[in-house]
Amino acid sequence: MRQDAVRGHLDGLLLAVLEQGPLHGYAIITAVQERSAGALELRTGTIYPALNRLERVGLLRSSWQSVGERRRRCYELTEAGQRTLAGERTAWIEFTTAIGSVLNPAAPPGFAT
Repeated sequence: MRQDAVRGHLDGLLLAVLEQGPLHGYAIITAVQERSAGALELRTGTIYPALNRLERVGLLRSSWQSVGERRRRCYELTEAGQRTLAGERTAWIEFTTAIGSVLNPAAPPGFAT
């Protein structure tokens, strides 16, 4: 899948994989890849600026955790992040329904394919 296909949806993807609990950066990349069956591959240069931005606007919070002698930053959703994720999901359903209606006009209304 083209890397630019993620553009505009990155925030929602990051919030969604953090919904089940805190993860560090590499685990977030892995979760997106696994949940997309390998179709989406995010790069560290893409997600870390996005994670920092989401934290600055209050949708995520982070903390440092030690694993052996290594330290890694773990991110988790805030209440505002949970509300934003719910909005992202609603917007996604509306978007895919509208696009599906154009690309597949024979489908019943409200059925995105």
